[in-house]
Amino acid sequence: MEPNESTDKSAGGTLLHHLVRNNMRTIAEIRAQARRSRSLQHRIADAVTNFSGHMNFVYFHVVWFVVWIVVNQGVTPMRPFDPYPFGLLTMVVSLEAIFLSTFVLISQNRQSAQSEERADLDLHIDLLAEHEITKILRIVDSIAQKVGASSELDSEVGELEEQLTPEQVLAELRRQS
Repeated sequence: MEPNESTDKSAGGTLLHHLVRNNMRTIAEIRAQARRSRSLQHRIADAVTNFSGHMNFVYFHVVWFVVWIVVNQGVTPMRPFDPYPFGLLTMVVSLEAIFLSTFVLISQNRQSAQSEERADLDLHIDLLAEHEITKILRIVDSIAQKVGASSELDSEVGELEEQLTPEQVLAELRRQS
């Protein structure tokens, strides 16, 4: 018996499951490679962005602000260190906001570039699939004509057999906008 999607049990499941597992493994390897190939600056930006996007960051700031305020209000035996009414705290928080927003933008720019790369890959695969499906439709239509099978959908099949280009789709989208 020849292997097919429903009978190949040699890999612990169907051939389809084997293909899906291989695809998932490939995607994981591509993502791991992308993570490893990041520059030191991008790794630092990602680490800061990752930390600042979690509740531990919020907890740290709550504790930091409470301690700062309590100490500088003279409630503790420690001597206040902010000579202005929280002027130093305001400056530190402002500087932190500048750096955090920069780190977030760096990470977002890198992620945006990765998303564009994935979108380009998706488009390329979609265009290949469109081309292959069009060829298959032409072959099936040719076979149907040779065996004398006709269909009420002949005009629809004819339209589907035409190669569709991205430019045509974009032009139609723009026309309808």
